[in-house]
Amino acid sequence: MTPSNPNLAIADQEIYARLTAIVRQIFEDGTIVVRPETSQSDIAGWDSFSNASLIAAIEKEFAIRFRTAELQTLQNVRSFVELIRAKLPSRG
Repeated sequence: MTPSNPNLAIADQEIYARLTAIVRQIFEDGTIVVRPETSQSDIAGWDSFSNASLIAAIEKEFAIRFRTAELQTLQNVRSFVELIRAKLPSRG
């Protein structure tokens, strides 16, 4: 599926790149590749403690805040990206 807005694709690429850097730092593994379908079960050591660290790092990196109800809906990295994108100021 190709986004109708080319700026959206660039924004998503940037989000994925920044998320990859955060995940690699939190899990101390420079080989992790974050994909839309990546979920907690795909990364060794992703438990409730590391999840809290991950959430805090994402909030700091993107200068956003997640509500508890939003976090409960997250199923994979794509969910994170969609939520982050929704919270970022529009580039258009």
